[in-house]
Amino acid sequence: MARYYIGTAGWSYEDWKGIVYPQEKEVGFHPLAYLARYMNIVEVNSTFYRLPALSMSLFWLKRVAAYPDFLFTVKVHQVFTHDRENFSQKDVDEFKLGIEPLRAKGRLACLLFQFPWSFVHTSANLDYLARLLQLFYGLPMAVEVRHSSWDQDDFYQLLAFYRVSYCNIDQPVIGSSIKPSAIATIPEFAYVRFHGRNYKNWFREGAGRDERYNYLYTKEELEEWIERIKNLGEKASQVYVITNNHYRGQAMANALQIRNMLTGEKLDIPPLLLRHYPLLRGIALKLSREQLDLFGKEK
Repeated sequence: MARYYIGTAGWSYEDWKGIVYPQEKEVGFHPLAYLARYMNIVEVNSTFYRLPALSMSLFWLKRVAAYPDFLFTVKVHQVFTHDRENFSQKDVDEFKLGIEPLRAKGRLACLLFQFPWSFVHTSANLDYLARLLQLFYGLPMAVEVRHSSWDQDDFYQLLAFYRVSYCNIDQPVIGSSIKPSAIATIPEFAYVRFHGRNYKNWFREGAGRDERYNYLYTKEELEEWIERIKNLGEKASQVYVITNNHYRGQAMANALQIRNMLTGEKLDIPPLLLRHYPLLRGIALKLSREQLDLFGKEK
């Protein structure tokens, strides 16, 4: 039976204050340690903007030391996926070194190579992808593409050859955007990412990050994915599910819903999150007196 790891893309968001995290933080509070109380995986996004450092990986490990099963997926730097020209072997080596503590301690779920929608299937791009995977070969990897031109056998065969997981995604399906799927290219793990369905702002020129990813999935929309995720669980021993609709803690709310829908278990939910998203009341393990007063007595 597959093991499911469900969490959010990132943890450092100013708009999570007072919604996910307490407005007034205790001494020693760190958002990563706080999230590890409620989730068993997180996707590191800061490494997309700057190469990881040994000190940072060691710091992350320290923050989650009390949660031995907690894992990290790490997004590779944009120079490898978006620039694709101005990097050297030194950059590859530095990236590997920066995440080595996570790998050595068994906390590295995988590296995530997130390519933009503009990265389309061509023989040149397929060759580039093969060269890139060779550079990181030996580490667990997943590849996300967003353009439907990649929905071809040669792409999936390439991933399987290099022992790389295909990243199934939910995104606004506009034009040639790749559609939802349940594809597993290796038996070790499968990957799923939820980006939201903000059709209005997804491709709108000038739309900022928060505008594009401002979306809260409905229970019905999530149910469409539960069958796919379980299907992936029949093909791979582990399934990583990451919610990237981060604005105002919506990713956290949806991640907890997905976990409940997969396992059926009642969950411990951050008190402030429950206040802002009362739809979580039905899956809460326990409601405080204050929350009962807010929602009305349980029936």
